[in-house]
Amino acid sequence: MKKLINRPQDVVTDALRGMAAAHGDLVRVNFEPHYVVRKDAPVRGKVGILSGGGSGHEPMHGGFVGLGMLDAACPGAVFTSPTPDQMLAASQAVNGGTGVLHIVKNYTGDCLNFEMAAELARAEGIEVEQVLTNDDVAVQDSLYTAGRRGVGVTVLVEKLAGAAAEQRRPLKEVAEIARKVNAQGRSMGMALTSCTVPHAGKPTFELAEDEMELGIGIHGEPGRQRVKLAPASEVAAMLVEPILGDLPFKSGDSVLAFVNGMGGTPLIELYILYAEVARILEAKGIRIARNLVGSYITSLEMAGCSVTLLRVDDELIRLWDAPVKTPALRWGV
Repeated sequence: MKKLINRPQDVVTDALRGMAAAHGDLVRVNFEPHYVVRKDAPVRGKVGILSGGGSGHEPMHGGFVGLGMLDAACPGAVFTSPTPDQMLAASQAVNGGTGVLHIVKNYTGDCLNFEMAAELARAEGIEVEQVLTNDDVAVQDSLYTAGRRGVGVTVLVEKLAGAAAEQRRPLKEVAEIARKVNAQGRSMGMALTSCTVPHAGKPTFELAEDEMELGIGIHGEPGRQRVKLAPASEVAAMLVEPILGDLPFKSGDSVLAFVNGMGGTPLIELYILYAEVARILEAKGIRIARNLVGSYITSLEMAGCSVTLLRVDDELIRLWDAPVKTPALRWGV
């Protein structure tokens, strides 16, 4: 194992120290328990938006804390859910008096711990809404979930709900925006390599030099099938076709197309894949209204990618274009 770390047991704390040092103008980092909040939290009269999950998916979620996106993020250990006490403390830190929205990826540990935290927060008089993301079309159940996994659409939910909250919309309305985005988005991913969790010290799974895994999750969970390496044009079709058939998307739709790197994929390859995705969509009469290309929800150093398509309307486009200023995503300010 070759990693730029000190001790495996200190990875998350050390990374948070680095985030505090690098982005102190945007966020505050709390260490007991671990959470990241926007520097001006709590914002009075604004719905607080909180998400979280296991570390190892950077920049999600801590990199998305700031104006126009999340108010707080709770990092667990690598690929491990944060604890209810983290989520409760973060909810308290961002409660501006109009409630808190929890955005939860559909993984069993996250669901259980967020639900417990929501109950504790409500007992303290904090109004809490929860939205579950479950956009992965690859598999119905996995090692970590009952039902579909929450993957790439989570980034889009955080941005679009964050913009709605910044407009001072009420909690119910912000939650409905988040649910709408989840309902209208679908994702699928693939891997060229595995990844190595620092505590484990060895790859999560093995792939031969001429193989790729189709339909993987963001923790390295196995996907639909293991197939031989293929050109980017074929990979794009393997990812896009199941997405299009699931919603289903149709000719005349406008979409936000998100091509995401899993941590070890260079941007040149992501642009190659994006070109192929755009070609497929154009041939089907689907218009790309907005796009996002880069590594935004990763799996440590895994080489691979995911594609997310979100059906958008004028309201969602306006929310996407709204200003955002976080460590990992920023425009319009």
